[in-house]
Amino acid sequence: MENLLLFLFMSFLLVILPGPDTGILIQNTISSGKKSGIKTMFGSVAGLMVHTMAVVFGLSALIVKSAYIFSFIKYAGALYLIYLGIVSLKSLSNKQEPADTDRKHKKNKSHFLQGFFTCVSNPKVAVFFLTFFPQFLSTEGNHFAQFLAMGLIYSLITIIWFFFYVYLIDFFRAWLKKPSVNNAIQGVSGVVLMGFGIKLALEKQP
Repeated sequence: MENLLLFLFMSFLLVILPGPDTGILIQNTISSGKKSGIKTMFGSVAGLMVHTMAVVFGLSALIVKSAYIFSFIKYAGALYLIYLGIVSLKSLSNKQEPADTDRKHKKNKSHFLQGFFTCVSNPKVAVFFLTFFPQFLSTEGNHFAQFLAMGLIYSLITIIWFFFYVYLIDFFRAWLKKPSVNNAIQGVSGVVLMGFGIKLALEKQP
């Protein structure tokens, strides 16, 4: 692997750019707390590892070349993000029942899957990995091991950044949970997630 420091720097810049993963992480942390944010983070990272293995085994190239596969994944991801956005907006009109602990527990269990599906169903991540990682390959090394190492490094950077994000949001959670502030955030989150979904749906195949 060549230019490790440049790879670390570029990966960090790309990780901190807000995207669908960041949006769902923020929403889940505010609505259900630090543990839910961490579950969402690990879901996103699990999705990144799926994309990493897709690059390693050449599946990303197939996704990029096949219009049908690219479109299927793209629209599935877009519909999922729009659905999450609608759920967020719909929650503004529903009064939450404090005693409804069972429903809240079930919702918390789904946060890992929310993070996972949001990442996996985004074909832009597959395209990005396929175009970004090869720039740092060493011709002398094993390509399989190098792709895997880059995926692990990128995932580790994501974990560190998302951990910081989750704890920062959790620190201000008492203020963020105030009805007026929470309603505003829920509304903005819903619109943003729907916006990401629409943007993804309009994405053209590279």
